[in-house]
Amino acid sequence: MPLYHQLGVIPDKRHVVFRQPNGNLYQEELVGTQGFSGMSSLAYHLYPPTKVKQKDKPYSVIPKVAIENGLDAMSFIGFNIQPEDDFIKSRKTLFVNSAMHIGLAAPKNSTPYFYKNADADEMIFVHVGSGTLTTMFGSLQFKYGDYIIIPRGTVYKVQFDTEDNRWLYVESFTPIFTPKRYRNEFGQLMEHSPFCERDIKRPQNLETYDEKGEFDIFIKKKGFIFPYVYTNHPFDVAGWDGYHYPYIFSIFNFEPLTGRIHMPPPIHQTFENANFVICSFVPRLYDYHPQAIPAPYHHSNIDSDELLYYVDGDFMSRNNIQKGQITLHPGGIPHGPHPGAIERSIGKKETQELAVMIDPFQPVMVTQEALDIEVQGYYKSWLDDQH
Repeated sequence: MPLYHQLGVIPDKRHVVFRQPNGNLYQEELVGTQGFSGMSSLAYHLYPPTKVKQKDKPYSVIPKVAIENGLDAMSFIGFNIQPEDDFIKSRKTLFVNSAMHIGLAAPKNSTPYFYKNADADEMIFVHVGSGTLTTMFGSLQFKYGDYIIIPRGTVYKVQFDTEDNRWLYVESFTPIFTPKRYRNEFGQLMEHSPFCERDIKRPQNLETYDEKGEFDIFIKKKGFIFPYVYTNHPFDVAGWDGYHYPYIFSIFNFEPLTGRIHMPPPIHQTFENANFVICSFVPRLYDYHPQAIPAPYHHSNIDSDELLYYVDGDFMSRNNIQKGQITLHPGGIPHGPHPGAIERSIGKKETQELAVMIDPFQPVMVTQEALDIEVQGYYKSWLDDQH
């Protein structure tokens, strides 16, 4: 996150002697991505973060691809994903390419272990449920509508408030940023941005755990889970500062841009990286030209696939859509409003729709777990009575 943050105690200078009250040195750790050129933070541990007591046999969580090359428009009922007790097992990867994984999860139980994704940055959209994400950087309370951005390599635990939880998630093998066009040369979000720094929740309530024992950390790397046991509590950090940390942005703090005629999808952009964009469709006023057509025009996907996750409200360009449904409109063929949607939209003044759109720049492959919740025949849904 290009926004400096600090919690706890830190020395006046980096990489100098810094002692604990008992006289022992704090153990300094630089955490970040992209080598030494990306965003990073300096953390000060009570003990070295390197003490591994044992490691167990790794196991695969590589998704099973069912459709490697496809060109069908497809739809999926996300709430048909069955809840799972275990946090890792609850994750069902639906779409993959070389740059990212996209999936759904319905975890019931809080994590008894610690988890670290060493492969990818994570974007988690909270559709149902609430709770607390705890890391060595502090804690974040999350709820319905929150985007949680977790940089790769972050060790965390999740405490859910209830067993009813549903997430949309993206695992990105390159860092996730706010859009560059929203930021000035110093990294500050500019006045035309649909959100600002005040909307971003940073970690708070840093707790330092001075505990020794056996601490299970499940590490995901190259599609495998590696169970490690460390001798020190991973959240033994007394202080840290920098730009590398998890944060939350609520979709309800996205301020929509509107115009006299229909505005293009980039106005909804919320996050980006080199391989995809994420957009937020939120309640807003429709176009106000006297002859405006609020429904989107037909669009030929050429450079990207389009994945839409329907959160709430009446998504006016689609027929027979329910909460938690996902549509895939692949690059290479046009997509557009369903029959009747254009006429229905004329004269409407506003929408209460809420949806998340993910546009991968490389075609996605569809997994078997996606086919298990597929709506059959969706590609024919643009046929009207006259065909």
